[in-house]
Amino acid sequence: MSEQQVEALPSQEHHEGGFRPIAELGRDNTKGGPHYGELIEQVRELMDRVRLADPTDEIALAAIAELKDLNQRLDAVMGDEWSAPSWHRTDLPSRGNITLPPYLVDEVSRDGVHARITFRTFHLGGNGAAHGGHVALGFDDLLGMTAAVNTRAVTRTAFLHVDYRSITPLNTELQWHGWVERVEGRKVFVRATLHDGERLCAEAHGLFLMLKPGQQ
Repeated sequence: MSEQQVEALPSQEHHEGGFRPIAELGRDNTKGGPHYGELIEQVRELMDRVRLADPTDEIALAAIAELKDLNQRLDAVMGDEWSAPSWHRTDLPSRGNITLPPYLVDEVSRDGVHARITFRTFHLGGNGAAHGGHVALGFDDLLGMTAAVNTRAVTRTAFLHVDYRSITPLNTELQWHGWVERVEGRKVFVRATLHDGERLCAEAHGLFLMLKPGQQ
């Protein structure tokens, strides 16, 4: 286990199920500096291009050298899970988290979350459609946010069921809606839909559990 992995383990400070207390999340949109958003966008652009690139060996070797140099420079500014800007940057698509399809939140309340999501070239499954795994990943994050906003508690996914109703297109802004159906004790039952205009692309329902103090 690396030093970074050790540092990222939950401490006594991070007591809400091993997470940073929810009241502390999303509080500092200056984390990462004024150009962090552009950095994330350029990384996404790279991911899109690599997804379909068929490089010559000359281009591949040049890109490898540049990426190695960049990785070495980024090593000097590596933090841990708790200090990463993506914990805070609610001003950026998907909070600046490159592992998620980019989405923008339009409205968030205890009644639900309304957002817009775009699956990019990187998320290609086949024949111009978004990969179902990326669609499910997006639903998992949206519903986790929906459950957390409704309950003001940290939750974990217990199960997630996705029904794919029609093709989810790439590079198209889609409408996304998540809401809580009911709460039973620690159980939070949630639903969500994904639309391209009037057309339903996919819908999901799931169960999220509110964590006990110290539960991971």
